[in-house]
Amino acid sequence: MRTSIEVADIFRAAGPAYRAARAGHLSLDQLKVMSAIETCRTSVMGGHTEACTDCGHWRVAYNSCRNRHCPRCQGAAARTWLAEREADLLPVGYFHVVFTLPAEIADIALQNQAAVYGLLFQAASETMTTIAADPKHLGARIGITAVLHTWGSAMTHHPHIHMIVPGGGLSPDASRWLSSRPAFLLPVRVLGKLFRRLFLARLTALHDAGRLAFYGSMAHLADRRAFLRYLAPVRKKNWVVYAKPPFAGPETVLAYLSRYTHRVAISNSRLIRFNKAGVTFRYKDYRRAGADRQQSMTLAADEFIRRFLLHVLPKGFHCIRHYGLLAGATRKGRLDHVRQLLRVVPPAATDTPVDPPDVRPSCPCCGGHMVVIETFERSSRPRAPPHGIHPTGTITS
Repeated sequence: MRTSIEVADIFRAAGPAYRAARAGHLSLDQLKVMSAIETCRTSVMGGHTEACTDCGHWRVAYNSCRNRHCPRCQGAAARTWLAEREADLLPVGYFHVVFTLPAEIADIALQNQAAVYGLLFQAASETMTTIAADPKHLGARIGITAVLHTWGSAMTHHPHIHMIVPGGGLSPDASRWLSSRPAFLLPVRVLGKLFRRLFLARLTALHDAGRLAFYGSMAHLADRRAFLRYLAPVRKKNWVVYAKPPFAGPETVLAYLSRYTHRVAISNSRLIRFNKAGVTFRYKDYRRAGADRQQSMTLAADEFIRRFLLHVLPKGFHCIRHYGLLAGATRKGRLDHVRQLLRVVPPAATDTPVDPPDVRPSCPCCGGHMVVIETFERSSRPRAPPHGIHPTGTITS
């Protein structure tokens, strides 16, 4: 029996009161996420009955909600996505680059998520491709996989972009592969300055076009002069662009991507307690070093839910995007050309679709293989095991 705490437990216990207290103040997307997490893998979602082909043990499994914000549903989605990306990896070093928005801009983003998060992707990717194409630096067309995260470790609002970038790119005439230096891709100070300029220019254009909305304490920013005054100090700040050393190899890149691409604001594994005092969870305090970085925090259940819902993305918003060599339907052709330049044998193609691996847990009694013997619809319950029927479906005497 499951004994660990899950986000779903908190939502089921405190969610109804939270919705009632904030009726009319939660978006439809937030309400849908709450409902999906609360009903995930319950009889409301329907499911199936499994049986062990060896010992005959029966087990009921309820369907997942498959919502991208649900902590329980991201494992399978990440596995599928990673299997598709594995064929795109090149035998070169990969760099991890992070673009972060200042707190003042993050406040604007919270009230204009689709517009500002989209602009974050646009400005960060253009910054990378522009500086990489400059002959003073790499002078090449690079490839980028970018992932949006909107949270810090304590679930506060902290929008930033994680990028995985191959260490090199195609020459302007596509005749050569230009490798970056082993431990250096592009100068982060140059990236930060261009990122700041591109982002602020386009944010101002969004304001001039009437595509930004402001509420509450920020309502005065609807006035253009007030908006420009608000941005003035931000123009003088150093915008944080961080580049980590390259990964050890393609397998390490995949392991990294599996942790970042389908992550949600908090995983169930970080939850410690849930009681009348609130929700206690682990987080990283980046102001500390070493073992002291791992800390615990307790929030009232309402505050925990509020922070979680800060990170619900607008419907249809893509939080994983590809640029340069990795963008578009011609990606495969470009990667094949790069492999030819690198004298690498491309992955073997197959016309036969590969069945997804059976990730169904083995039998808890004997470790045997479990098979599905019955499915049932939403809000239905499974039938009791019929007498005289073997789990494989054959009739026993």
